[in-house]
Amino acid sequence: MVLLPREQLCSRGAAAWGGALLGTEMVNQLWQQQCDSFCSQNYPLYIRSVPTENELKFHYTVHTSLDVVDEKISAMGKALVDQRELYLGLLYPTEDYKVYGYVTNSKVKFVMVVDSSNTALRDNEIRSMFRKLHNSYTDIMCNPFYNPGDRIHSRAFDTMVNSMMMQVC
Repeated sequence: MVLLPREQLCSRGAAAWGGALLGTEMVNQLWQQQCDSFCSQNYPLYIRSVPTENELKFHYTVHTSLDVVDEKISAMGKALVDQRELYLGLLYPTEDYKVYGYVTNSKVKFVMVVDSSNTALRDNEIRSMFRKLHNSYTDIMCNPFYNPGDRIHSRAFDTMVNSMMMQVC
């Protein structure tokens, strides 16, 4: 399970930066500078894999799935923005794994790789797992000590992810 920021700061809006302290034009300039340096990268905020010896393989699987996520987002276009459901569904299956995706309104991507032999998982269960992840991620973003774009180091988030992984296995 991986969280990837893509244009995260760009979509949060200048109001989140403290527009009351600075002039609007200055905030927009600072905002654009931050977006230019931050949004072009697609790096993981959180990676968790079981078993851990296959972590490099999962990195590769997740990064190859980002192209599929971008294709689905561009195909949906404005419909994705208008609807509340941000679940992208099955991105692609391989003979060993199934890769699922979810994108938040702020363009943070959640990618989940599940063993193909696990036939007990249904689409609704995957969807609810992504909602739980999104809610936990929102809790992290509400922490005033968390800098957007930093790796996630939260015991509560780890506990939630571990409980979901145990539920799947």
